[in-house]
Amino acid sequence: SGDPTPSPEDIEATKQLVAAGRILDIELVDHLIIGHQRFVSLKEHLRWE
Repeated sequence: SGDPTPSPEDIEATKQLVAAGRILDIELVDHLIIGHQRFVSLKEHLRWE
């Protein structure tokens, strides 16, 4: 659709990846959703560290 707004599924998958990464001591650097002429960083959107 070209709209990079994260879906509930995008958000849930990212949260699960961040949690799994913490258990395995692997940092998830970011999850980008790229749309028409813009993108959304889920790291910024969810404010995980």
